[in-house]
This record gives sequence, structure tokens and C-alpha cells, in this order.
Amino acid sequence: MGNCNSGRWGGRPLVEAGRTIDLMGMVRSGQVKDGSAGTGSLIWSLTDQMIDAVNYTYDLRNPEAAYLRLAFIWKATDSEARRVVQRITLTHTPQNYGGRRWWALCPKSGQRVGKLHRPPGCREFASREAWRLGYRSQRIAHHDRPFSKLFSLQRKLGGNQLWGSEPSRPKGMWSRTYERHLEHYRELDEGCGKEMLTLMRKLGVSA
Repeated sequence: MGNCNSGRWGGRPLVEAGRTIDLMGMVRSGQVKDGSAGTGSLIWSLTDQMIDAVNYTYDLRNPEAAYLRLAFIWKATDSEARRVVQRITLTHTPQNYGGRRWWALCPKSGQRVGKLHRPPGCREFASREAWRLGYRSQRIAHHDRPFSKLFSLQRKLGGNQLWGSEPSRPKGMWSRTYERHLEHYRELDEGCGKEMLTLMRKLGVSA
């Protein structure tokens, strides 16, 4: 495992390299229910044979004393695994259409956030800002961005992630929707061609 101060490619650690608890997503999915208390588990699949998990308990019956309790196994580099229990204070704001929107208070900064993160090597969840986390997309070089967007669209349509591989219409997708995606694909494909041509010229390679 790494530590809390470095990322896989240098600089700030990445959000994608750690574990993220999306409180708003848990409320939307019913894993956490307003006005009630309950328990559950969050599971991350690391590989085909490895998983990571956090057990949680929440209580939203008293809005002024609401909390989310996390329990998980943490192992620092070259040390024994330890059980960590972390209590997160929850707060809320009213929504324009009625009801409440729940937030977590970052244990480090006190900031009101919708997501909490635990980078590799760190033993507690906190906000992205408190950990100074970056996103992988921020590390992508300018000339790589068109390719990244192209491959992302190919994944969405279930096609091969290869430049020049125009995706077929997925089964069940409306023709109009597919045509819209295909138009976007061709725009990205053209952008990839321009970036590749620019790179070749910088390297002194004739097209």
C-alpha cells in the first residue's frame, strides 16, 4: 500500500485509487432512509479474488443528532490489520420541493460534503479537499483527452476500445439515440486524428 501523501503517478493521490462513500447516492438508492435507522455494507471489488468492505450503521430519526458509523479493517504497510470504527456526524438542509438533503461533516475540516474518501494507506474517511485528492482525468495529458473520451464512448456502447473502431448499435437502443452517439463518436474520432497528426509533426514523422 502507498501512503496518504502520494499518488500512483506522483503528485496528489487520486480519488479513484481509494474508497469513496457517496452519502447522497446511498440515500437515493434506499441504503440510508430519512427518518429511520439501519445497518448495511458497502463492498468494493478490487480483483476477481479480492474485495474491500465497510459495514455501516446510521440513525436519522433525530435530525439534530444524526450520524453514520463506519466499521472496517485497515492495514498499514508492514503492520497487522486493525479494526477501525469511525463516527461521522450528519447534517441536513431543506430542499425546495420538500424534504431534506443529507450531508456528512468531514471529520478533518468540518466541511459539509456529499462524499467521503479514504485514500490507500489512510485509516479514516474524510473529504476530498481534506485529503487533497485529484481525479485521474486531471492527470491526462491534453493530447490524450480526445482518445480518453473516445474510448469512454466505446465502452458505453459496448464496442472495442480502439481508435478507428466505429461502434455498432447496441441491442435495444433506439436508432435516433444511436445516431446521436455515432455523430459524437465521429467528432471525437476527428479530434483524435488531429491530435495524432500534431504529435507526429512534433516528432518529425511524416504522415
